[in-house]
Amino acid sequence: MSLDAVLSRIDDDLPNAIDRLMELLRIQSISTDPACKTQCSKAADWLVADLKGLGVDAQSRETPGHPMVVGHVEGDGPHILFYGHYDVQPVDPLDLWDNDPFDPQIEDTAKGKVIRGRGSSDDKGQLMTFVEACRAWKAEHGKMPCRITFFFEGEEESGSPSLVPFLEENKDELKADLAFICDTGLFESRVPAIITQLRGLLGEEMTITAANKDLHSGMFGGLAMNPIRVLSGILANLHDDNGRIQVPNFYVGVPELPAEIADQWKALEFDHSEFLGDVGLSVPAGEQDRSPIEMIWSRPTADVNGIWGGYTGDGFKTVLPAQAHAKVSFRLVGQQDPHTIRDSFRAWVKAQLPADVTVEFNGHGASAAGQMSTAHPAFEQSRAALGAEWGHEAAFAGCGGSIPVAGHFNGILGMDAMLVGWGKDDDQLHSPNEKYDVESFHKGIRSWARILDAIT
Repeated sequence: MSLDAVLSRIDDDLPNAIDRLMELLRIQSISTDPACKTQCSKAADWLVADLKGLGVDAQSRETPGHPMVVGHVEGDGPHILFYGHYDVQPVDPLDLWDNDPFDPQIEDTAKGKVIRGRGSSDDKGQLMTFVEACRAWKAEHGKMPCRITFFFEGEEESGSPSLVPFLEENKDELKADLAFICDTGLFESRVPAIITQLRGLLGEEMTITAANKDLHSGMFGGLAMNPIRVLSGILANLHDDNGRIQVPNFYVGVPELPAEIADQWKALEFDHSEFLGDVGLSVPAGEQDRSPIEMIWSRPTADVNGIWGGYTGDGFKTVLPAQAHAKVSFRLVGQQDPHTIRDSFRAWVKAQLPADVTVEFNGHGASAAGQMSTAHPAFEQSRAALGAEWGHEAAFAGCGGSIPVAGHFNGILGMDAMLVGWGKDDDQLHSPNEKYDVESFHKGIRSWARILDAIT
């Protein structure tokens, strides 16, 4: 009965919850824009004030960049850390927005009502679902359901430069039994998912150099080595005909999918033809002995993200360029070591260079994959709670992208993270006209209330 009362309160208070979210969305907390520094501090202060209104001992903590918001509330049962971020992406190009991105609006669409504005889905709307669930619980019971630490970051959209030092300096204060992260979404916009696998990311930029200057192709063509030819050959060798990556020892540390997880994924009935069809494609291009959903959730990748060299302007210039360039990224899974793979990739490239040709590398990040243990009972309890709210059995899902904070919580604070979110595929994250469905906001609040009830 106590949960029913909390859920009813959430339903009745939804208009006020939306108004509070609108206030937060009006704050222009673009973390990467120096002109918005005071706005980022304003967003942090707004959250501190809101948490204090719930009886949370909350503070805005200074960092070399934007403030961290940290709040504590005592309680019985498990100790939960909830993480979200209050900073948002830039709004450029502004002329593609239908309205002012920081003047949020409720809009009627063919699929229902949406909250339109920058940060509505990523991540202010998601962050506030948990806060609103706690608000309803406190209003109904006079206290929070358990001991909770609130931890809100202000630099997630600009690379989180202050995050690791802050975690290391405050790890005794921030360590909890389990972390909740609300920065993900529903599977195919309808099925709740608990993300337990996150791919890591390794970036490499390389410059292939042959001659010491650009050459006339009529005078040197056929005699002098063209670095674009060398680079093209190397990139063509990156995969075999079945999509398997050819860097030596690349697959060391890549696990097989557990049978119970494979069954959950199969039950999702992922339609790759529709997924690819939305972007004008039809045929899965990854490892051909793997299912399409494995390709994007649990298998590693190698992708050429950019390639250039020679004359690319208007008209034509018959030149043999001195240099050719490429950017290559690797999505990593399981226990793959990004630093070992970097060394292996560089050695593999160098072994393919002909005489007179050299290569220089510039690394761009090296984060390992995140693999969350589901042994903690809260995982299965939360899965059941989500199924009850959404009418679909929740799945332990993978995520093709990277959410580094989950790995930091594990490596620095020694705790696993549960990633749950209510975003939909058409939320237009990082793009003009970002939105968050009112249904996602409403049912997200209700979902957190169900989860809190289930684990306490």
